[in-house]
Amino acid sequence: MFDWLQNLLLPVENPSVTQSIVAIMLAIGTGIFLGRLKLGKITFGVSAVMFTGLFLGHLGYRIQDGILDFIRDFGLILFVYGIGLQVGPSFFSSFRNEGLKFNILAVSTVLFGGLITIVLFRLTGLKIEDLVGIMSGSVTNTPGLGAAKNTIEEIKNSFPNKTFDDPTIGYAITYPLGVFGIIGTIILSKLLLKINPEVEMRKFRMSKINQELPLIHKKMRVTNPEYFGKTLHQVIKDFGHEIVVSRLKHSGSDAVQSPTLDTHLRDRDVLMIVGLESHLDEFIQKVGRPSTDLFIESDSDIRKKNIFVTKPSAVHKKLSQLDLYNTYDLKVTRVFRAGREILPRPSLELFYGDILRVIGSREAIEEAEKIIGNSEKKLLEPDFLSLFGGLLLGVILGSIPIVIPSLPVPIKLGFAAGPLIVALLISRYGGISFIHSYINNGAIYFMKDFGI
Repeated sequence: MFDWLQNLLLPVENPSVTQSIVAIMLAIGTGIFLGRLKLGKITFGVSAVMFTGLFLGHLGYRIQDGILDFIRDFGLILFVYGIGLQVGPSFFSSFRNEGLKFNILAVSTVLFGGLITIVLFRLTGLKIEDLVGIMSGSVTNTPGLGAAKNTIEEIKNSFPNKTFDDPTIGYAITYPLGVFGIIGTIILSKLLLKINPEVEMRKFRMSKINQELPLIHKKMRVTNPEYFGKTLHQVIKDFGHEIVVSRLKHSGSDAVQSPTLDTHLRDRDVLMIVGLESHLDEFIQKVGRPSTDLFIESDSDIRKKNIFVTKPSAVHKKLSQLDLYNTYDLKVTRVFRAGREILPRPSLELFYGDILRVIGSREAIEEAEKIIGNSEKKLLEPDFLSLFGGLLLGVILGSIPIVIPSLPVPIKLGFAAGPLIVALLISRYGGISFIHSYINNGAIYFMKDFGI
């Protein structure tokens, strides 16, 4: 009666498409469940899927070759593309800080691993493709395995009479050792070096706060006669650091306004200023003194709101082109992008998904929303055109043959490097035409975890 269920769930030597899909879902579902279980303070996460797959393969479960190739390559593409979109905004800017050091360290690690592989090849007599799989598995480098398999396929196409071992076998053998080795090294290092993870995490968070220097706002009163009668443009230019004056209230008045660069300062004016804390303190000391005025925060005619950039008419436009102040009497005080705060310079180019913090009247904000968008619902909807358009560009880039005279076959970036480079560039420059860089965090985490 239940023969159909047995045929569907039990291992067979020549599986159908449906049986192959069931085997994949069984490995993923069981692996994710086991990955959530705790062994002491340790969880294996998505790595447990690998162990589940090994066990199911031992029991005799098989997957059709075509489906296996598609799942493996498509998963790799999703993984590296998701990584590229997530780190793109900070990847290039990090070279000005510690990013260069980290990249040099990463390249050195890869070169050292390659050197060890060559030495083992000379000493052991093992095939190079087996050693590449062993190296990839020992450091749990799935994209490296994908690149190796793509290279072998290209060589096979050029030299059909040659045979090569499958590097996946070496990868599967050493991957568990790589996972346990990394976990063991972390535990051993913590014990030997007497590291307290909670203390180190607090130090790391404090260092990130000091590096990123979040934007804040402060109130001040103009008391330095040197700046009476000068425009905000003159004062800020003389100051030398980038700050934004979001609100202004003249002395003796309860009316709060959003000033322009042409607004003249008067004696005892109260300003709301936005910028880095050190710059604000220096500006206050130079121009006046701190203020405790409450009217500048409580004015009923002036509102503060975050507006999402979702309309094509605002994407890739500079703030100076939108000219929100002269058009709608709105002041942009901050721009939020990929978790970072950016000071709104006139030359700043807006990307899809950016958040503008504006100050102005309710009517002005409503008018600005018509050209900027402010559709949070639209950001939650998956944009498949951008996603698959970017993936297509990545696959095309990874498939371009690069001829090097000393090599027997052209080299290609492959499914690992091609989509990664495209994702980094799209994320850095906000997209290409209809392909934009914004994908919500939930979708990115899905791409990374499902892909790996």
